[in-house]
Amino acid sequence: MIFQGKKSYREILINEVPLANKEDAVDVLIRLLDSLSTINGIEFNTYLKENPILLINLKAFLHQIFEGKTFNLSLTEADILTESSFIPEFKKRLLNKVLPPVEDENTIWAVVDQVVLGNRASFIFLQNLSAKEMTELFELLDYDTIITRKSIQRELIFSMEILAFRAIGNALHVEVVRMVPEYKNFDNPFIALQNELDLWMFRFKKDSTYLLSTQDEVYKQIKIYLRQCIDFVNVAFKNSAKYGISSSINQNLLKIKQQLFRMMDILEISSVDNPNEVVGKSKMLVLKILEYKSKKNNIRSLFRDSTRLISHLITTHTAQTGSHYITDGPKEYWAMFLKACGGGLIVGFLCVLKMMYGRMPGSEFHHAFLYSFNYSMGFVLIYLLQMTLATKQPAMTAATIAQTLTEGKNKTQNYYEFAHFVSKLFRSQFIAFRGNVLIVFPVALGIIYLGDVLFLENYASAKADKLLFDLDFIKSKAIIHACIAGIFLFLSGLISGNLSNNSVYFRIPQRIEKSPVFRQFLGKKNAKSLANFYETKWPGIVSNFWFGVFLGSIGPIGIFLGLDIDIRHITFAAGNLALALYGKGFDVSIQTLIMSIVTVELIGFFNFTVSFGLSLALAFRSRTLSKGETTKIFSALGKYAKKYPLRFIFPFQGNLPNDSNNLSPVKKTSNL
Repeated sequence: MIFQGKKSYREILINEVPLANKEDAVDVLIRLLDSLSTINGIEFNTYLKENPILLINLKAFLHQIFEGKTFNLSLTEADILTESSFIPEFKKRLLNKVLPPVEDENTIWAVVDQVVLGNRASFIFLQNLSAKEMTELFELLDYDTIITRKSIQRELIFSMEILAFRAIGNALHVEVVRMVPEYKNFDNPFIALQNELDLWMFRFKKDSTYLLSTQDEVYKQIKIYLRQCIDFVNVAFKNSAKYGISSSINQNLLKIKQQLFRMMDILEISSVDNPNEVVGKSKMLVLKILEYKSKKNNIRSLFRDSTRLISHLITTHTAQTGSHYITDGPKEYWAMFLKACGGGLIVGFLCVLKMMYGRMPGSEFHHAFLYSFNYSMGFVLIYLLQMTLATKQPAMTAATIAQTLTEGKNKTQNYYEFAHFVSKLFRSQFIAFRGNVLIVFPVALGIIYLGDVLFLENYASAKADKLLFDLDFIKSKAIIHACIAGIFLFLSGLISGNLSNNSVYFRIPQRIEKSPVFRQFLGKKNAKSLANFYETKWPGIVSNFWFGVFLGSIGPIGIFLGLDIDIRHITFAAGNLALALYGKGFDVSIQTLIMSIVTVELIGFFNFTVSFGLSLALAFRSRTLSKGETTKIFSALGKYAKKYPLRFIFPFQGNLPNDSNNLSPVKKTSNL
C-alpha cells in the first residue's frame, strides 16, 4: 500500500533517479528508501530484474553517491566513546541529538547521517530483508564483491590501525597500568597487537590483491592478541574492587573495550576463506556500518555502560559494612534491639530539639540550618556510639544480599540464599523498629514533661494539632513524605559507598599514615590510628551527616518553593506522637490515637520499602541481572516467605536445612 501524497518507488526510479545530480542525490535516496518501507524485498528485486534500464540507472545513481567516499569514520568513531569522562560525553551526545554536527561530505558517515536525519524509518526496508533477498539485491547492484576491492580493504586495515593506536594510548595510561599489576612482568599485549597489524599492512602494500584468511598466521596472532587485550581490560575491571576506580578511568577502560570489540568485528569482516564468503562479508560490512551509526548518539547505552561499574563498586563497598546490620541468631537479634534502644534514646532528644528550633524566629534558611545541624549531629553520634537507627539498614544491606546471587555457581542455591538473607534483614529491621519506637516515645515524653515541670510551660501545646495532623495518613501526605525519606536513605548509602571507593582509589588511609606532617605532630602510632579511623569510620560519618542535612533541609526548602514536601521517619514520628499527646494533655479520641499508631507503622513500612527497593535495584543492575532472572529470584523469595513466614520476624537457633531445590522457581513447594 502506498500512502497518499507519497510517491511509489516505481515513480522515483523512473522520474527522479535518472535525473538526480550530485547536490540532490541524497534527498532522492531518502525518498526512495522511504517508499520501499511499505514493500518486501521479493517485489523490489523482481521489479529491478524485469526493468534492466532502471537497474542500470539505479547502479549509476548509487555509484554517484558512494563511490570515492571513505567509511573509516563509521568504523572508528560511531558508537565508541570519544571523551575521557561521562559528563563531557553526555553533553556531546545530547548536543548532537538536538543540533546534529556538520560532517565531511566526502564520507559515508555524512551520507548515512543525512539519510537517517531525513527519515528515521529510512532503513526499515533493509532491516526487513531476509538473507536470501539481501544477497539477491547486493548481486543485482554489484555490491556483492565490495569486500574484495582494494579501496575497501585499505579502509578496513586503516580503521584497524587507528583503533589500535587509540587503544594502546589509553591502555598505557599510568592509572590504567596501576590497576593491572599482573601484566608488569609480561609483554604488553597491546604492543604485540600493533606489531601484527603492521605486518598485515606490509603484506597488503606489497600485494594489493592480498586478502586475509582465517588460516593466515597474521589473522591467528591478531585474534590471540585481541583476546589478551580484552583479558587485560577485564582484569583491570576486576581489580577495581581492590584498588578502587575513578569515573575517568572507568570511561577509559570502557573506551578500550569498545575499540577492541570493534577491531574483532573488522577482523571478521576482512577475512575471506573462500569465494562463497565474499557476498556474506560484503553484506556484513554494510549492515555493521548502519548498526554502528544508528547507535552513535545513544544516551541510554552511555548511561548504562558508564554507571554500571561505578554502581557495582559503590554497592560492593557498602556491602562490606552492610553485613554488620544483619542479625543471625537470637543473641545478635537482641543485641540489635539494645542498639536500637540506644538510637531511640538519642532521637528522643532530637525530636524535642527540633520542636524547640521551630519555635525560634528566623528565615526558612535559618531553620533549615538548625534542623540539619540537629539531625546530622544526632545521626553521627548514633553511628559513632554503634547504636542503630531503624531504616538505615536497608540501604547498607541490599548490596550484601545481592552478593549472594553472584557468589555461587548454583543459581537455584543462590536464590535460596538470597531469600534467607532477606528474611534475616526483615527481622533485623523489625526488631530495630521496636527498639527505636519503644524508647523514643517515653524519652520524648519525659523530656517535654521535665521542661513543663522546670519552666512551667507546655512547649508542645502549640505544635500538637500539627503533629497529630501529620500522623493521619488519610488527611496528610505522610506516605509520600515517608517515601521521600526512603529516597534520602538510599542516597546516604550511595554517599557511603562512593566515599569508600574513593578512599581505596586515592589510597587516602595510606597517605595519612605515611604523611610526614601527621607523623611529626601525632607520631607514627597515632597517624596509623587516624588512618584506620578514616578508613573504617569516615564514610559512615559523612553519610550520616548528609542524611541529616537532607532530612533537615527538605521541609524548609519545600516551604520556600511553595511545595508540600517534607520527610517522615518512623522513629521521629513515634517521638512526635509523644509530644503531640502531651501537648493535648492526652485528651485525644481513641480513633485519633489508633490512626496515629497506624500511620507511624506505615511510615516505617514505606521508609524501609523505598530505601531497600532502590538499593536492591541498584545492586541488581550493577550485577547485570536480567528481568527473567529477577522474576525467578522474587518467585523463590515468595515461596520462602510462604514456607517460613515467622523467620521474617523472629530468629531461630541454627541454620535452615538446605532445601533450595524446593524453592526453585520451576518447582512447587509444600507448606510446613
